[in-house]
Amino acid sequence: MGKRAPRTATGLEIIVRFHELPLLVGLVVLWMMLWQEVSLLSFVSGLIVSIVMMRVFYLPPVSLAGRFNPWYALRYLGYFLWNLSWASFEVAWLAVRPGPVPKTSIIAVRLRTSSDFILTIVGLTISLIPGSLVAEVDRFGSTLYLHVLNTPSQKAITKMRHDVATIERLLVLTLGSREEVKAVRK
Repeated sequence: MGKRAPRTATGLEIIVRFHELPLLVGLVVLWMMLWQEVSLLSFVSGLIVSIVMMRVFYLPPVSLAGRFNPWYALRYLGYFLWNLSWASFEVAWLAVRPGPVPKTSIIAVRLRTSSDFILTIVGLTISLIPGSLVAEVDRFGSTLYLHVLNTPSQKAITKMRHDVATIERLLVLTLGSREEVKAVRK
């Protein structure tokens, strides 16, 4: 048996690898949205800028579990929309009500998952809900540090931690690997 010669990359593979195509498409669409124009010029310029940015600012590939549960996706979406609506009302009330300035806290919430993808979506979800914002992320410790509005008691802080755990659980059940699903169902 002879040794195989190492495979060389084709010209297109050097510019964009297959696993980077979704990122490339997303960046080109974002570019055209920013310029508010869908034309050949905006597409080509977006393609060039996106490829340059992908090479200058390299991101490691995100590993996905390859599964999707539509039932839990709907539950996540419902939970998110309910909390978005309720928190918007609460923050609006805090802004106009008479009384002292509400107390805020920085809290650490350790997640059970080690998936960068789910960690990111949990952080984005929490940041989109008014009254909370991700201040810091410890990627290796799977910990989110949150700035939370209106936390006058330990009960309010515990509720926020519970809300984050619920969001994580719903996302793991929607997108997580089989091992992660087993871990959150315990």
